[in-house]
Amino acid sequence: MARPRFGPRDRPRNFGPRVNDRIRVPEIRVIGADGKMLGVMNTDEARRMARGLDLDLVEVNPKASPPVCKIMDFGRFKYEEKKKQAEARKRQTQIALKEIKLRPKTDDHDLEFKTKHVRRFLE
Repeated sequence: MARPRFGPRDRPRNFGPRVNDRIRVPEIRVIGADGKMLGVMNTDEARRMARGLDLDLVEVNPKASPPVCKIMDFGRFKYEEKKKQAEARKRQTQIALKEIKLRPKTDDHDLEFKTKHVRRFLE
């Protein structure tokens, strides 16, 4: 039996927003901690600015050109995202599947009982 191979392609990837030193693009669009647009700047400069405020540089939209990053507390960001996901899970409606099984040898009384159940389900 062959042993499973673990190479760089097989390692689990770290999903989620890139933070601080994991942002490897040369230029990014930066949003400040107060929500104001600071403009397009060098990634190193934005990192220094975030460290100066004792906050993190978090990539918010990696698909934009240039990628959008925000200066914020990453721990707080993760907490809020987790809360949003829990709230979304809580609001999901689950569809209840109701079924009635009938067999060829079902007695008349049982059949009447089951038809009453079906009528209640449909109301």
